[in-house]
Amino acid sequence: MNPLSLTLSRGIARVTGAALGPYQSAVIRIGFAATWLLFLLREFPHRRELYGPSGPWGWQLAKQLTADNHAFSALLWSDGRPWFEGFYVLAILASAALLAGWRTRTASVLFMVGVLSLQNRSVFMGDGGDNVLHLMSFYLLFTRCGQVWSLDARRAARNEAARARGERVPADRVGPVLWAVLGLGLATVTLTGRFDNGWLIPALLWTVWAVLGLWGLLERRAAASEPRVLLDVVANVLHNGALFVIMAEACLIYATAGWYKIQGSRWQDGTAVYYPLHLQYFSPWPGLGDLLTASGTIMMLVTYGTVMVQVAFPFTLFNRRVKNVLLVLMMTEHAVIAVVLGLPFFSLAMIAADAVFLPTSFLRRVGGAAARARGRFARRGGPAVPAPRSAQDSTPGRVGAA
Repeated sequence: MNPLSLTLSRGIARVTGAALGPYQSAVIRIGFAATWLLFLLREFPHRRELYGPSGPWGWQLAKQLTADNHAFSALLWSDGRPWFEGFYVLAILASAALLAGWRTRTASVLFMVGVLSLQNRSVFMGDGGDNVLHLMSFYLLFTRCGQVWSLDARRAARNEAARARGERVPADRVGPVLWAVLGLGLATVTLTGRFDNGWLIPALLWTVWAVLGLWGLLERRAAASEPRVLLDVVANVLHNGALFVIMAEACLIYATAGWYKIQGSRWQDGTAVYYPLHLQYFSPWPGLGDLLTASGTIMMLVTYGTVMVQVAFPFTLFNRRVKNVLLVLMMTEHAVIAVVLGLPFFSLAMIAADAVFLPTSFLRRVGGAAARARGRFARRGGPAVPAPRSAQDSTPGRVGAA
C-alpha cells in the first residue's frame, strides 16, 4: 500500500472509529447551554415584553415575518399566554438538562427548538451573541457532546462497572417514555398543520425521533451487533463533521469581523474602541470607560490589537503555541467586553465558541481539579465512578491537542 493510500485509510478509520474531541464538545455544550439558561433566567421578569404577548413586536407581526422568511417558531402555534408561559419554562428546563448532560440527545433537540422559537418570535431582541447561539444550537444537535462531564456519562460508567462485576443492569425506562412523549407531540403538531413555514425543521425533528427510537432498540441488543456498529460509525461521522463546522464557523466569524474592521476609517486611525465606551447604551460603568479612554495610546493599541488578533487567529491553528496565546487574548477581550460594555451574554457565547480550540490537556486538568473540589466539599462519600470507556480510549485528535 502506497503512503497516500495508507494515510487516507488511517484518516477514514480515525473519523469513523471515534467521536473526536470529547472534552471540547462537552465544554461547548456546557458553555452554550449555560449562556442561554442564564439569559432566560435573567429575563424571566421581562419575558412577556421580550418574547410574549405584551411585547411591541406582536404575534401578528411575527406571524407575517415568518410567513415570508419561513423561520421556525413554536411560539407562533398559539397566541395564548398559557402556551407562552409553558414553553418558556420548557426552554429553561431543556437548557438545564443539556447543561447537566441529562438525556443529552433529547435535551439537545429541545434546546434547539427553544432557541429557534424564542429568537424567531422577536427577531430584534439580541446583541450579536444570539446569532452565534442560533447557529450553534443547530450544530450541537449532531454532536455526541455527552461523552464526558455529563450525567449520561456517569450513568454509562455506572452501568459498565456493574456489568464488569457481573451484576444485572436495570432497563432504561426514562428514555422510552421521553421518546413516546416526543413522538406523540410531533404527531399532534404535524396532524394539526402547525408546521406551515417550511419542511426543514419538521423533517429534521422526525428524523431525529426515528433515529433515537432505532438507537434505543439496538441498545437492548449486543453492543457488537452489526446495526449498532453501523449507527456508531454514522454518529461518529456526524459528530466529527459538526465539530469541524463549529471550528470553521468560529474562524469565519473572526476572519470576517477582522477584515471588515480593516476597511473602516475609525479602525484604521486607531480610535474605533473609544466611541462605544462613551455611548450611554454601552456604558454600565461610565467611570471605568473614562479611565480606559484617558490614554490615547492605550486606545490605539487596543484597537489595532483587536484587528490583528481577529485576522490572524484562523492562520494560527497550525501552530498550537501561538494559537493558545491568541485564544487567551480573545477570551480575555470578551471578558473585558462583558464588564466594560455590559454585553455578558454576547461574551459568554463567543467564549463558548472559542472553547472548541482549548487544549485537551488543559481541559483534563480543569476536569480533574473540579472533581477534586467536588470531592472535598461533598458531605457524603461514595464509591468512585470510573470515567466512561469512550472518554478514556478515544483519541481527542488535533481539535485541541496540546
